[in-house]
Amino acid sequence: MGMNIGPGTGSDEPDVMMDINTTPLIDVMLVLLVMLIITIPIQLHAVNLALPVGTPPTSLVKPEKVQIDIDAKSTVYWQGQAVDAAELDARMAAIAQAGVQPEVHVRPNKDARYEVFASVLATSKRKGLTKLAVIGSEQFAPQAASP
Repeated sequence: MGMNIGPGTGSDEPDVMMDINTTPLIDVMLVLLVMLIITIPIQLHAVNLALPVGTPPTSLVKPEKVQIDIDAKSTVYWQGQAVDAAELDARMAAIAQAGVQPEVHVRPNKDARYEVFASVLATSKRKGLTKLAVIGSEQFAPQAASP
């Protein structure tokens, strides 16, 4: 008794195909892809913004500017006059109550103590001043070489 192992031993039967037929799988995947493309909402390339509605100002009056300087010895100056912390607090409270808040420009010296500068910023925030600018960064810019 013999056992037939492997092809080519004289049998005329075709070989059994052991691979999976992927054609129906591909057809189903393409149908799903088309359905997905159809059901995706159309993306608009617009950004919806809620812009404020109102009338623009009729006059072009620029607001007043208040200059606060901090020198190298950490002395605070209000419009060129030296002030202490209590007087600075009172003056900031007065301008915060004004109808149109002035612009407050703080110009610290690079050698001033940071705690004095931080105190001025904290006082302005506590009093409700919204138009605040720190100016004078040009003193920190690298110097160009002289010819």
